[in-house]
Amino acid sequence: MSGYAFPGFLKRHEVTVEAYLGSSAYGKQYGPEEVVKGLLERRVRVVRDQNGNEVTSTATFRTGLDAVDAFPPESRVTLPDGRTTTVIGAEPIDGGGLPTPDHLEVQME
Repeated sequence: MSGYAFPGFLKRHEVTVEAYLGSSAYGKQYGPEEVVKGLLERRVRVVRDQNGNEVTSTATFRTGLDAVDAFPPESRVTLPDGRTTTVIGAEPIDGGGLPTPDHLEVQME
């Protein structure tokens, strides 16, 4: 992807993410906590999950593309207010050469 990096002045919020690693006999397994800075938007909307099902998203988090591996679907995210939620999906957004920041958009339950 080419374009502009996600600007630091937009990284107004911090979330803590535990990347989903898979399931085992003991339940869901997560990676270590990682703090990621970005821009959090709390808005309810309908999105599609990784299987194409319509689900309700209550928050969207935007951050730099360097965090793309931190947010696989089903990862656990703690928002600044302490609420814990789950990643529905994360999509890299490419400005296509326009003067807009390339970024990662993370939809959460």
